[in-house]
Amino acid sequence: MTIISKDIVKAIEILNNDDVVAIPTETVYGLAGNIYSEKAIKKIFQVKQRPLFNPLIVHIHSIKKIHDIVSEFPDKAEILANAFWPGPLTLILKKKSNIPDLITGGKDTVAVRIPNHPITLSLLKQLSFPLAAPSANPFNRISPTSSLHVEDYFKNTISMVLEGGECKNGIESTIIGFENNEPVLYRLGSISIEDIINVIGQIKIKNNKEIAPNAPGMLAKHYAPKTKTYLVNDVENFVKNYQNKKIGILRFSEDIHSINVVHVEILSKTGDLKEAASRLYNSLHKLDNLNLDMIVAEIVPDFGLGKSINDRLERATK
Repeated sequence: MTIISKDIVKAIEILNNDDVVAIPTETVYGLAGNIYSEKAIKKIFQVKQRPLFNPLIVHIHSIKKIHDIVSEFPDKAEILANAFWPGPLTLILKKKSNIPDLITGGKDTVAVRIPNHPITLSLLKQLSFPLAAPSANPFNRISPTSSLHVEDYFKNTISMVLEGGECKNGIESTIIGFENNEPVLYRLGSISIEDIINVIGQIKIKNNKEIAPNAPGMLAKHYAPKTKTYLVNDVENFVKNYQNKKIGILRFSEDIHSINVVHVEILSKTGDLKEAASRLYNSLHKLDNLNLDMIVAEIVPDFGLGKSINDRLERATK
């Protein structure tokens, strides 16, 4: 059985024994293991049922530690790191030869970030190794934003979830790599494109790749409920076509009243995209546990963090 605990000493013991622990971050909970332990990393892939070609993100506690991981640190990467770390930004950089291919999907680059969560930063500072930590959910399922989400997924397969409360950002990190030393956005996330542009100027976007992805989170189907999910502009007209179905609704800011709607989750009654992002996965978890025939999600305003929310919803409906 999985225990949920705030005991960092216990988490350190488990990680030092080549096992895995679910850890909190400001984005989602991650399933963490020593990047230099083949046993631990293989367990991450096994427990998540994640394909080996899909790279993992390495978590460190200080920019100084970046040089233990990467062989090149471009100027624009350093600017981004100084602007957004600790925080929900992952950089894809040329790796050092000591970084195992198992971590990087066989690529010569590695994904790295500094999470902005006090418990996990404290944990990382007390370890002699960085942690690889993809989201703590089975492959393609909804990412977890609470310890209970993780426990529900893995109650018989991992020994511990390090309790860190609800994840404040609620969706994964923004991922940026470099091609010919120029930045490329590989995954929309908790930092908006607009915020990135404000720091380094215009950026090329490559947000989907099915084969040998450059970064985590690029596969077309991802973050998906078990319940069949639809993404539409006009929720009220859509549900009229399914009068005999039990339907759950995910709306941006307004309620809906329909005889066949079992439950409505509203992401932000004030229309705040940051609040909407923080509530996205928790709302999907709630709807997915209601034994519905379908979930109908509303497209949110497509700017700022709205682009990241719509990206996750599109992947959930593939």
